[in-house]
Amino acid sequence: MAVTAQSVVQVQEKPAEVQVRAPVYEMVAGKPIYYRGYQKVLQGELPPEAVMGSSKLQSKIVQILVRFLLQMLDPQRFEVLSHELGFLIKPGHWRALDIAVFSRQALEAEGYTDEYVRTPPLLVIEVDTKADLSHLDEPMTYFIEKAQELLDAGVQVLVWIFTKPRKVWVCRPGEPWLLMDWDADIALPEGITLNLARLLEAEGVLGRRA
Repeated sequence: MAVTAQSVVQVQEKPAEVQVRAPVYEMVAGKPIYYRGYQKVLQGELPPEAVMGSSKLQSKIVQILVRFLLQMLDPQRFEVLSHELGFLIKPGHWRALDIAVFSRQALEAEGYTDEYVRTPPLLVIEVDTKADLSHLDEPMTYFIEKAQELLDAGVQVLVWIFTKPRKVWVCRPGEPWLLMDWDADIALPEGITLNLARLLEAEGVLGRRA
């Protein structure tokens, strides 16, 4: 049989569908906590990177605090890590940390690998959150549960900075959790006193309220 143009059926291959996954911020008891705005990623409106980044103010605060801690702490005894460090509390359960201070000896004993850290930090500092809380009836539940988990895991001090209301939440195991203004003096390990407002004013970051 002769092959003619009429007898040839051209099959146009369909482009493979790209499966978009929601960007995961943390994992709690095997269940993901997604980045805020992940729905727009799934709908193709935004790339994952668009919902995973920090604001200029958040990034600047982290930079200032990391520099402050590096100046105040003995580098032979402590390590200061940042950049949303993954802290593996148990299998299937990890949290993201903005800034974490560790015993250098303990961290070196664990080893520096490409895995999430298992050693509990001595101090954790968080700046706001990138977690999607839209599914929670009480968004404060997220902050309380994460704070309690970190303290239960061995964190000695948790400092949570909220940029819009300009508040600082300080949590210690076995003590009342305190919500304070940015200009409050906060006692950190090793006799360090943190005054966020003073640090921001020195950098020209803290402006007047609108």
